[in-house]
Amino acid sequence: MKTTSWWRTLDRHSLEGIISLGLLGVGLSILFPFLGVTGLIPPTETREVHLDDRAQVTAPSADGMTLQGTHQAELTVSDPGLLDRVLLVGPQIVQGILVLAILTLIMQIATTFRADQEIFDRRNTRRLFAVAATLLVTATFVPALDVLATTVLVSGTPMEQAVEISYELSALPVLLSFLAAGLAGAFGYGTRLRADTEGLV
Repeated sequence: MKTTSWWRTLDRHSLEGIISLGLLGVGLSILFPFLGVTGLIPPTETREVHLDDRAQVTAPSADGMTLQGTHQAELTVSDPGLLDRVLLVGPQIVQGILVLAILTLIMQIATTFRADQEIFDRRNTRRLFAVAATLLVTATFVPALDVLATTVLVSGTPMEQAVEISYELSALPVLLSFLAAGLAGAFGYGTRLRADTEGLV
């Protein structure tokens, strides 16, 4: 029968507690914008955009939009309709869902740190590869979605010429994706080594 020292139990519970707080925080960051889209709470009316130049644009357009700033500007949509509400927070919600999926996978891995479970499990290898894939999607798809949302918001308005729309790849999630894939490979090797060792006993 395996026994677990008190400090290892504390470490495991601390890790699971931190991940749980992360899940709660990300969940709330998805919930409130979603409730704003549905109209149950006041919706988000602003989003950050980049300007082509350093000229300040503050005059409202006929669509009730204002643009304030010099380079990193704030686009405001007064009394946004359903489509505008979706475009304003859609990328944020999608990113939150992806981060929620990553944290859920990490929590599943963390639960295998218990004494009665094996860390080098094929399921953990698959989970780590899933984390790597989700990080890569976060780094590539979310910026593309942000470009699409901004384009639709300003298209056909006086703000269209002032707003600089460019695709910016998120480097950190890409790096973390490669690290997670490498760790998954290491777990896969550990799983095969454990199976070979058990086969010799």
